[in-house]
Amino acid sequence: MALDISLPTWPVVFATAAVDSINPCAIGVLILLIATLLSLSHDKRKMIWVGIIYIGAVFFTYLIAGFGLLFFIQKLNIADELSWIVGGLVVILGLLEVKDFLWYGQGVSLRIPAKRLKQIKKYMRHVTIPTAIILGAFVAAVELPCTGGPYLAITTLLAKVGFSLEIFWLLVVYNFIFVLPLIVILLLAYFGVSTKKMKDWKDKEKKWMRLAIGIVLIALGAILILWGNGWIGLTLT
Repeated sequence: MALDISLPTWPVVFATAAVDSINPCAIGVLILLIATLLSLSHDKRKMIWVGIIYIGAVFFTYLIAGFGLLFFIQKLNIADELSWIVGGLVVILGLLEVKDFLWYGQGVSLRIPAKRLKQIKKYMRHVTIPTAIILGAFVAAVELPCTGGPYLAITTLLAKVGFSLEIFWLLVVYNFIFVLPLIVILLLAYFGVSTKKMKDWKDKEKKWMRLAIGIVLIALGAILILWGNGWIGLTLT
C-alpha cells in the first residue's frame, strides 16, 4: 500500500549537510594541514591564506562533482533505478559508521586510504598559496570513501526532484554548510587555539560523529528506497 507522504527538501538537505560537516576525516585533514604549516613557519598570515584557498578548493570540487553527478543522472534519466541502488549502498555505509561507533577501527571502515593519507602529508610539507588549490581538490577526491555517502544520497534525491535554480542553490548551501566547520577551525587556529587541543577534541568526539553520520545515512537510504517504490516523495519547500 502506497503512503501519501511528501518530505520538505530544504530541511532534509540542511540536516544532512549539518551532520556531514562534522565528518572526522575532513576535520582531521584540515587540522593536520594547519599543524604542518605552523610547524614549518609561524607565519599565520600564510596559514590563513593557504587555509582559505584550501577550503575554497574543497568547496568547489564537491560542488562541481555534485552538479556533474546530477547532470549525469538527469541526462540518462536513471534517477528511479539509482534510487534503489544508491539507497541500499547508503544504508550499508550507514551501518559501517554505526559499527565504528561501537567498535572503532575494527574491520572495514570509511576512512581515507593509508596510501593517500601519506601522499597528503607529503604534499602538505611543500604546500604554497597557489598549490593549496591542487591540495584541496586532491583531498576532496581521496576523502570520498569517508565523506561521500551523504552527498551521494542527497544528489540522487535532488536528481529525482529535477533540475532548477532552487536545486542549484540547494547544492551551494549544502556545500557551504559542509565546509563551515573547516572555516571555524581555521579561525580558531588563527586566533591562537592549539591544533593539539582541536585534534584531542576531534579524537574524543569522533565516535559520536560517526554515529550521527550513520543514523543520517540509514535514514537517507530508507528515503531513497521508499521513494524508488513510489511510497514517498519530496517537495521543494
